[in-house]
Amino acid sequence: MTTVQDTREAILPDEIARRIVLPEGHADLPSLYEAYKWMRDNMPVGKAVVEGYDPLWLVSKYADIQEVESLQPEVFSAGGGAQPGAHNPILANQAGDEFTKSLLGGSLRLMDALPFLDPPEHTTVKNIVFDYFKPGRLKALEGQTRGLADEAIEKLKTLSAGGKQIDLVDDWALGYPLHVIMTLLGVPSSDEPQMMALTQEFFGTADPEHQTENVDVEVTPEAMAQQFANTVQTFYKYFDVLVEDRRANPRDDLATLISLAKTPEGEYWPAPYSYGWFMAICTAGHDTTSATLAGTLQQLALHPDVLARVKADPDLIGKLIQEGLRYVAPVKHFMRRAEQDHELNGQLIKKGDRIMPLFQSACRDEDLFTDPNTFDIDRNPNNHMAFGFGPHTCVGQHLAKLELRVMFEQLLPRLDSIEVLGPGSVTHTNFVGGLKHLPAKVQVS
Repeated sequence: MTTVQDTREAILPDEIARRIVLPEGHADLPSLYEAYKWMRDNMPVGKAVVEGYDPLWLVSKYADIQEVESLQPEVFSAGGGAQPGAHNPILANQAGDEFTKSLLGGSLRLMDALPFLDPPEHTTVKNIVFDYFKPGRLKALEGQTRGLADEAIEKLKTLSAGGKQIDLVDDWALGYPLHVIMTLLGVPSSDEPQMMALTQEFFGTADPEHQTENVDVEVTPEAMAQQFANTVQTFYKYFDVLVEDRRANPRDDLATLISLAKTPEGEYWPAPYSYGWFMAICTAGHDTTSATLAGTLQQLALHPDVLARVKADPDLIGKLIQEGLRYVAPVKHFMRRAEQDHELNGQLIKKGDRIMPLFQSACRDEDLFTDPNTFDIDRNPNNHMAFGFGPHTCVGQHLAKLELRVMFEQLLPRLDSIEVLGPGSVTHTNFVGGLKHLPAKVQVS
């Protein structure tokens, strides 16, 4: 156990705490980034006391988040440590957590997916597909991905023909990463609209636009939790059929790899673990990439000089993607729980306390990034934290970079012009999200 001195607890101003903790606070990005900056400048580690939520520590600085993530699972747990299911790695309010526990017999482990697991279980489950997502393995998928990018560009050309205004996110950017992921899984294209709707419901539980009809009209904590649980169950029903099919009729796809995976004891993994992988791939596997794609295109439209440079020199595409990932940082947090007392940047984190690492804030930390609110593809180094850090670093990061690189390699030579017609709007979520609408005019040759 770390020995610490008793220090005075730093309580965040209510306005700052609410801006960062509440999902609706993330709908206004400039104000959200101001709240992050206030924390980094004045209270890098501060306790948020927000009505309806358990008290939690917000961590805003890159180095402090790095420390939290590197000390898993002995000091900080993702899934509850010695009490699996005692901690929810996705921030929910008290009513939402209580509703989840009522469904799961007191557990908060809504699915057996990597974000809910600690090593060594996390490591064992990660290894089911870890090799598939290594850069060397993904090279074999590049040709297929390039073909899917070309299809998406043709769609963009058709949608925008004649100077027609489009929603660059809803009409287009959402579709390409989803199509890539579903193709790798072996999910029929006819089922992609269902997967898209479920993903938006999964991440947008607090967004009125993404509320389903089977929850209360008012966006209450119970309704959000109910929608989350309903969405998970709908995914599970779909995956039951998928697993049964792949075990009977194996194919060369990711769904077969997951369905045929076996435990160290030689048995098929229990269904919840397969569900966890399918859920992770179908949700985080494309929503984060589409948010980065849309956000990067928005910045290219706002910075025509950068667009001209990258079009003239495709070797800059790698830098463009790195800066796009840093600037958008679509994964905003994963919650941790202290398994022992620990001093973090002068604050005593006590055993049992909840911690919210603010990855989006880390990506704008002035200690690492000069003028962080400026979109600058010349940053060197650009060691952002868009994919997290430590044991829970995103296993799909190389696929996401491949998708983005291939898309920009294919799109930029054909992108004659892009104009955004307003700031757009972002999803009301404190978890994973970015632009949900962006009116634009695009000319593609």
